[in-house]
Amino acid sequence: MPRQLYIVTGASRGMGAAIADRLLAGADRTLLCISRRSNDSLAAKAAKVGAICEQWTMNLAEPIAVAARLEACLDALAANDFASASLINNAAMLTPVGALERSTSAELSAALRASLEAPLLLTAAFLRATASWPGRRRVLNISSGLGRRGMAGQAAYCAAKAGMDNLSRAVALDQAELARGAKIVSLAPGVIDTDMQTALRGAASEGFPEQAAFLRLKETGQLTSSRDAAARVIAYLERSDFGAAPVADVRDA
Repeated sequence: MPRQLYIVTGASRGMGAAIADRLLAGADRTLLCISRRSNDSLAAKAAKVGAICEQWTMNLAEPIAVAARLEACLDALAANDFASASLINNAAMLTPVGALERSTSAELSAALRASLEAPLLLTAAFLRATASWPGRRRVLNISSGLGRRGMAGQAAYCAAKAGMDNLSRAVALDQAELARGAKIVSLAPGVIDTDMQTALRGAASEGFPEQAAFLRLKETGQLTSSRDAAARVIAYLERSDFGAAPVADVRDA
């Protein structure tokens, strides 16, 4: 039976865990999850449905080693076993909420490495290793509306998501030059009730003028659950026209 391969970063909790859980839909699924921690519930569900779920506990703030391991893993697989291969770059790292200069150089470097350098290196490794694969190849970068507008208090996150958007635009142009290029989309998934939202609501208002807006989102029920957001993201990934627009918002689909 041809299998569907999915690589998901940040799958141990939150949005990434919800995406991985929904992708474990049957025995034809192979998931590779990359996070700092493993998720026992994903392993249990994979066993229940007969899917394959491998979990690597690796730090995406050290992306060179992760990308090298991914490329070696993909090189070792039999390409004809897979009807499709998809890389979902979901993981991101926040710096402490506040003005840029309040974060240390180490905090800023780690955030940019995990949130932008890792997706770039993993995408390059994925494209190299699967270049000759006969099945459908896709890269889905989980972006944010904050990649398209600035927000005080999270300069590194805004920069990473803006970089992810333009990375996707550039890679789409590269792949369009190939006879069987991969499709890539940087997708804003909407406003989701995740750990990031909790951190922003709990931050001091000093140096973070938008704190009240995040509190209102929660109070007025405007946040989407991780489970519902994951369903919408996966539905977008499976669209026949995936990649038609390299930068998109799930709310406009």
